[in-house]
Amino acid sequence: MEETTIEIVKSSGEKAKFSIQKLRGSLKHSGADDALVEQIVGTVRDELYQGISTREIYNRAFALLKKSKSVFASKYKLKKAIYELGPTGFPFERFVAAILEYSGYKTEVGKIMQGICVSHEIDVFAEKNGSASIVECKFHGEEGRNCNVKVPLYIHSRYRDVKQQWEKSKHKTKKLDRGGVVTNTRFTKDAIQYSNCVGLNLLSWDFPKDNGLKDRIDRLGLYPITVSQLLTNREKQFLLSRDVVLCRQLAKDKFYMDHLGISETRKKKILSEIELICST
Repeated sequence: MEETTIEIVKSSGEKAKFSIQKLRGSLKHSGADDALVEQIVGTVRDELYQGISTREIYNRAFALLKKSKSVFASKYKLKKAIYELGPTGFPFERFVAAILEYSGYKTEVGKIMQGICVSHEIDVFAEKNGSASIVECKFHGEEGRNCNVKVPLYIHSRYRDVKQQWEKSKHKTKKLDRGGVVTNTRFTKDAIQYSNCVGLNLLSWDFPKDNGLKDRIDRLGLYPITVSQLLTNREKQFLLSRDVVLCRQLAKDKFYMDHLGISETRKKKILSEIELICST
């Protein structure tokens, strides 16, 4: 039976009807085949009870995936792995820049740009095909904290200040024509409505539909190193401090592993896991 009357409690404290389709979709995103997906869905469904939290459901599905194949569990924990990029938010900015670079943009993180009124530190400055964009990254280290309308209001005012100064500088050969906000959580309806009205680009975990952060990561295979099941938290933080935010970066620049002070055997296991994540 696909329908269920079970009510679950989200991280925000909100109650909602449990969706088997959502669970099935998130499991498929991990790369698990249909048989394994249905097996896990069946097990989780049998263990549901009224008022179960989304965290409990996630933990159970994650444990079942990990038992079957570690790489599936790594991809399934993507959302949690992005929270682990914190606490400063800077690795998230590097992560967003990396995603843009793999989409053909040339990027600069933490660029100081002069506005008409004041100077601004821009999280990510991106250029492509003769046009430039400024992107602000709003990182939240915990679930349930969404971006309300105040965020795009603030970012759009900064964008306009920078744009006015940019247009006064006649030596500029590129056109500054886009401002945007990227968050690892979600935007409220008012935030989306306002941004659509003023032409501000938004990117969140699941917005725009079918082209949100999770979709782009899956499509491009740009998984953060925090998805790894084998790297310790200390090792992840060491790599992040050296601007290694993607599994692809670590697979390409293996010399970073030499600075972790680990055995050759463990190094090979970690690289094998990382390459598997990048290739599937």
